[in-house]
Amino acid sequence: MKDELRIPVLAIEDLTVSYQAGASVVERLSLTLARGDIGCVVGSSGCGKTTLLRAIAGFIDVDSGSISIDGACVAGPRFSVAPERRGIGLVFQDYALFPHLRVLENVAFGLRGQTAQARLIRANAMLELVGLSSQAQRFPHELSGGQQQRVALARALAPAPKLLLMDEPFSNLDVDLRARLGAEVRQILKRSGTTAILVTHDQQEAFAIADRIGVMNEGRLEQWDRPYDLYHRPATRYVADFIGEGVFLPARVLDPTRVSIELGVLKGEVPLPCQSGCDTCGKGCNVDVLLRPDDVIHDDASPMTAEVVRKVFRGGDFVYTLRLDSGREVLALVPSHHDHAIGERIGIRLDADHVITFPTNASAGTTPRQASGMARSL
Repeated sequence: MKDELRIPVLAIEDLTVSYQAGASVVERLSLTLARGDIGCVVGSSGCGKTTLLRAIAGFIDVDSGSISIDGACVAGPRFSVAPERRGIGLVFQDYALFPHLRVLENVAFGLRGQTAQARLIRANAMLELVGLSSQAQRFPHELSGGQQQRVALARALAPAPKLLLMDEPFSNLDVDLRARLGAEVRQILKRSGTTAILVTHDQQEAFAIADRIGVMNEGRLEQWDRPYDLYHRPATRYVADFIGEGVFLPARVLDPTRVSIELGVLKGEVPLPCQSGCDTCGKGCNVDVLLRPDDVIHDDASPMTAEVVRKVFRGGDFVYTLRLDSGREVLALVPSHHDHAIGERIGIRLDADHVITFPTNASAGTTPRQASGMARSL
């Protein structure tokens, strides 16, 4: 049993996938997903995330590298196990429920090689798992969108797949329902012990569901990490810019443990090339610092002030865009009872526990290999 737990349910090594035109859609991608974990791949349209999911499912061939599920290789160059033999479950964007079958019949549909009674018991158990036992005799069109998605999830879980794949599973739902259903789906998957991976363009959806998140950019996996580390310790400038909100401010390296920005001095580790002095790094020891909205605190007692130029109300808080004396702008997360007018100056101070620095010449499209050793948590 211990050995089984050590083997990742999904292991992808150096995977490259391209279409007939020859351009790589997925390029040299590697990741592993542990048993019982939920993984999520995010990225902008065209980054390759859906192609990756289709390759895992067996719908498209791979050019190089390998895909293993539960310790068995299912894809490689000139080798591909049929989708139905990979031990996977699928949940699609459009649910793909049979409109002429009742909910219970939809869930039982994929249970083959079992007696009618066994299929009925298993289907009822899955409906109970997703909280829809009372809807068993209804037809799909009689259910809400969220209920239909849970039926689709129950049907995919019924055969007890080794790995569950979900393709933009909540894209057809409104924003509030997506957030609520995402949390419910995570609970369902954890209760059933299912290993799953989904693709989405919605960061908040990914943070609500996943144990591991990967950020893709032009076919490459920039970072595969815990949600916390993606936000606070981005491996590349692209990840820092893509995940969450934030701005980059220019900074001057004072010594190997301190950098100076317009708002003050931050203490921590600076990029390795800059630690030996200006002559070594050749950049004048200038770096860019990433500041998140929660790094800038509204403090009426602070002598440092900034002008409110924009604000977004989010219920419990505001996200203020503040203009500094230099004309540069930063973001600040402020409790909603601090309702300041556009053009008003407010006191601010720094409270940055996780500050990330990048050399000034690091572009947003920097690949993980190019960025290795460039981003450091301060």
